[in-house]
Amino acid sequence: MKTGAQLYTVRAYTQKERDFECTVEKIAQMGYKTVQLSAIGKDLKPERIREICDRAGLGIVLTHSDVDRILYDTEELIREHDILGCRYIGLGAMPEKYRTPEWLYHFKTDFEEPAKKIADAGKLFMYHNHDFEFRKFAAEGAPDGAEDKRMIEYLADWFSPEEMGFTLDTFWVQAAGGDVCHWIRQLKDRIPCVHLKDMEMTKEGRVMAPVMEGNMNFPSILQELEGSSCEYLLVEQDICQVSPFTCLQMSYDNLAGLGYR
Repeated sequence: MKTGAQLYTVRAYTQKERDFECTVEKIAQMGYKTVQLSAIGKDLKPERIREICDRAGLGIVLTHSDVDRILYDTEELIREHDILGCRYIGLGAMPEKYRTPEWLYHFKTDFEEPAKKIADAGKLFMYHNHDFEFRKFAAEGAPDGAEDKRMIEYLADWFSPEEMGFTLDTFWVQAAGGDVCHWIRQLKDRIPCVHLKDMEMTKEGRVMAPVMEGNMNFPSILQELEGSSCEYLLVEQDICQVSPFTCLQMSYDNLAGLGYR
């Protein structure tokens, strides 16, 4: 498994080309070898992004792409990922309208064609979870009399492994009250990319923390991932208590101390 940086962590520093270039250089200097593109500047062209990342020695392994582009501009999005050298095309979050028992099935009907096009191009549509996917209910479109399921279970049932992978997010599984190791086992053949972020408790409440600086059992999580399909450990911290560059360095150093680079 290779350790990478999810650039959403440093999104404030990736909006303009020069900032993006400086940020990528800093990420490479930390020791990271791969990155995920997410929330970067819309004016940045894929050719230039690839050139900058190649020069820094960073592979682009996953994106979070605009939902409308996944749905309605699929072929061009695939072409851009070819330029980036990136196999995994990700959705960062399920649009809110689908998150109900009445409308969840429409996610399947809306996304099944783009997912098939992505698969036919030799790539994989990746779904990134938060905590709400662990709600349990009876979804319309499910067989009559079927027992209630969690939203993430419906997605795993409705899309084949060739049509959808999961970017399992350790923090959000924990935030939902789930057992991270259990969900790694449940999805072990469908998680080529995993988001690593820790959870810490402060006097203000729950916060995100650099990997192995909080309370989550990362030695056990990493051991479980060793037996899965995981290829890329992508460090992400949506909200940082100190500089996001400091947080990314701390996470990298802690993972490198366990042999993950």
